[in-house]
Amino acid sequence: MTLDGRSVVVTGAATGIGLGITECLVKSGANVTVVGRREQPLRALADRYPFAVAVVAADVCAPGTADRIVTAATETFGGLDAVVNNAGLARFGPIDTLDPGHLDEMFAVNVRAPADLIRCALPLLRASRGSVVNVSSVGGVLSMPGRAYYGATKAALNSLTRSLARELAPDVRVNAILPGPVDTPMWTDAGLDDAGIERLRTNLTAATPMGRFGDPAEIGQWVCTLLDPAVSGWVTGALIPVDGGRTA
Repeated sequence: MTLDGRSVVVTGAATGIGLGITECLVKSGANVTVVGRREQPLRALADRYPFAVAVVAADVCAPGTADRIVTAATETFGGLDAVVNNAGLARFGPIDTLDPGHLDEMFAVNVRAPADLIRCALPLLRASRGSVVNVSSVGGVLSMPGRAYYGATKAALNSLTRSLARELAPDVRVNAILPGPVDTPMWTDAGLDDAGIERLRTNLTAATPMGRFGDPAEIGQWVCTLLDPAVSGWVTGALIPVDGGRTA
């Protein structure tokens, strides 16, 4: 990797995929501004990687958070080279049982917050000829009964990715990773009971040709690859499934 000294923002960095991304970035030489609602696990990351991690404990949907993030990255690491929009929210269930407000909540986290952060970071990203990676989902390209609201927000994020890739080229590259089922704490916070979660995990494993859930570190490696200009400098507007064959 050629990420030495690059300043990268990662949202939703405390656990799961975000943690896997952050650890890959730090090991590749990047300086990372980690963002999340829970300060304690973010501080633990900063303690584990002193001088390479800055902490912004905030809700990505709160007013002014995007400006706070960009300011923290700039003041701590002298600039900004990349943004990884990883923070996400999932609420599963049939449309006739879900609260319509869940769609608003997911749209705010999964679409509006990434768009706001890209907009605030854009002058710095243009100056550094930087890169954006949005962590989407195969749910944005597959039909997903019982997860229609979630899939709709990820489809919107995919569209945002492709449109901004053309709009911001050649100064800023914009790509997305589309994970399949990854073993993260998200499954316990999806609005299902324990039996529903177990059924969903069993069905997803059966529908995945590789026969297992992914590991956050496997997603982290792909994000690092897309941020590396020496490897992916001619890649923009790509929606890359990393899904164990789920979309095959």
